[in-house]
Amino acid sequence: MALSKPFSKWVFLFLFILSAHTTCNAFYLPGSYMHTYSTRDSIFAKVNSLTSIETELPFSYYSLPYCKPPEGIKKSAENLGELLMGDQIDNSPYRFRMNVNETVYLCTTHALNENEVKLLKQRTRDLYQVNMILDNLPAMRYSRQNDVSIQWTGYPVGFTQNNNEDYIINHLKFKVLVHEYEGSGVEIVGTGEEGMGVISTDADKKKASGFEIVGFEVVPCSVKHDPEVMSKHKIYDNIPPVTCPSELEKSQIIREQEKVSFTYDVEFVKSDIRWPSRWDAYLKMEGARVHWFSILNSVMVIFFLAGIVFVIFLRTVRRDLTRYEELDKESQAQMNEELSGWKLVVGDVFREPNCPKLLCVMVGDGVQILGMAIVTIVFAAFGFLSPASRGMLLTGMIVLYLFLGIAAGYVGVRLWRTLKGTSEGWKSVSWSVACFFSGIVFAILTALNFILWGSKSTGAIPISLYFLLLFLWFCVSVPLTLLGGLLGTRAEAIQYPVRTNQIPREIPARKYPSWLLVLGAGTLPFGTLFIELFFILTSIWLGRFYYVFGFLLIVLLLLVIVCAEVSVVLTYMHLCVEDWQWWWKAFFASGSVALYVFLYSINYLVFDLKSLSGPVSAILYLGYSLIMAFAIMLATGTIGFLMSFYFVHYLFSSVKID
Repeated sequence: MALSKPFSKWVFLFLFILSAHTTCNAFYLPGSYMHTYSTRDSIFAKVNSLTSIETELPFSYYSLPYCKPPEGIKKSAENLGELLMGDQIDNSPYRFRMNVNETVYLCTTHALNENEVKLLKQRTRDLYQVNMILDNLPAMRYSRQNDVSIQWTGYPVGFTQNNNEDYIINHLKFKVLVHEYEGSGVEIVGTGEEGMGVISTDADKKKASGFEIVGFEVVPCSVKHDPEVMSKHKIYDNIPPVTCPSELEKSQIIREQEKVSFTYDVEFVKSDIRWPSRWDAYLKMEGARVHWFSILNSVMVIFFLAGIVFVIFLRTVRRDLTRYEELDKESQAQMNEELSGWKLVVGDVFREPNCPKLLCVMVGDGVQILGMAIVTIVFAAFGFLSPASRGMLLTGMIVLYLFLGIAAGYVGVRLWRTLKGTSEGWKSVSWSVACFFSGIVFAILTALNFILWGSKSTGAIPISLYFLLLFLWFCVSVPLTLLGGLLGTRAEAIQYPVRTNQIPREIPARKYPSWLLVLGAGTLPFGTLFIELFFILTSIWLGRFYYVFGFLLIVLLLLVIVCAEVSVVLTYMHLCVEDWQWWWKAFFASGSVALYVFLYSINYLVFDLKSLSGPVSAILYLGYSLIMAFAIMLATGTIGFLMSFYFVHYLFSSVKID
């Protein structure tokens, strides 16, 4: 994306993106088929991994002494993204009957032993949450803090009081919001997750009606039941209504030899919320007004700065070219002897850089990551990647990354041909492109996985998934990258507009090292990122839903513009002081934003994730942040390098050279 003269077009595009975001509810693709239920139909809730914002280590729901389903524990089908995110969705004994309000007994545990008490206390004090799902909707809990209503997904394992005693949540008050649905000519086949709507061909079935679940709320309680009385009941027996106690003496304490009885009650409430809008309550971002004004302020500031830089830059270069082209040959020769600047490095500007293979590999991987990010965010901004389809965002990113290996191989090998003037060694470049970023990420994830294995967390990648990832890497990504490299050898070579001298020109000494300017250049792209980065980190590490991809798309487009302009301006400044070694500096001028992203991540860990406890959690956080920063460096560095290369090529092809 580049700036163009008609500003009105950009205003129209900006307003279109904003309007697309604000009206996303009407374009919302829910990601799963609508299910309707008849009165008294049985609906079973599912449970996901236990999660905590203090440790960021997910654990299996049944690692704690909870009631198990009569038919045994069965895992739901999980996609690649869910497995990598540490999700483990199992069936649960919680059964609801449509439109039947009841209080139900589940089970009474055996007398808690020392290990179970220790584990329950640890999970309670680490603020672990139980994540329950009904009809693909997470359980939502409301609480009030300082007269402000706060919504959470899930409910706590327990709570700790001032007397330093821990209490377990053993009674749940569910409220299920239902919307009565009347369809015409549609028959609903199945009520499970695989259910789907099918057009009826029978003339008699003019209508198919039922109830659809549009909300799932929970109020957790700790209630001390009499285990002797409760143990006489069977699972799903109706019991008298249970009231949440306010006195600690009537709450269920976590203590050895205690028997815990689990119960729940459910209330069905009719709602006007329609099925396509049922996720709206989950997707509301906190501080929406602040978010809008902060992003808008960032957009205006970046456009203002980028416009000034671009105008000044264009006027300066155009003036130099105009003066140079108006002179005759004799005057040009005299001007070359008298003046300094970018015109004097004409014989060295396209000299091969240091570590050319590494540069080609990093640019190729940058194209792959950038393409993956753009396509994913565009699809997400228009509602195609819904949070209702758990793990699909990450799965889509991985699939896109694999297939974009062909673009990475093509760009890497074509740049290699440009630098070397020959295709010799293209296979080595292609292999390096396929293994560089993926290999580093795989090594970091393996190290983190050993930590997760040691903690017995569900976030650990199973061995079977390791083999699947290796299969995708070497049987999909590598062949496609080699194919892209082959296409790169057959593409037309990029010809330099000027010849390179045999003897390199000496670069004049500078008062300050050039790397200071390169590092400082990253602050401007970081200015477009840091506000949105805060919301992204909050959604990842504090368990919030992130679905403002309209904002993220705007930020991405601005980032591309600013990275390109900053890198081009810095390249021009280096050429003006006769520094012809611009290749790597152009890459890191925009790629240095990754350093600020990583430092901001550390700042977020220290000041915003104060609840994060233990070295294991900190290592996991820093490991994932390092992967994110590395990917950002390759993507933004590639933007800056390619734009600078185009600029240098255009600049010196516009100058008359004898």
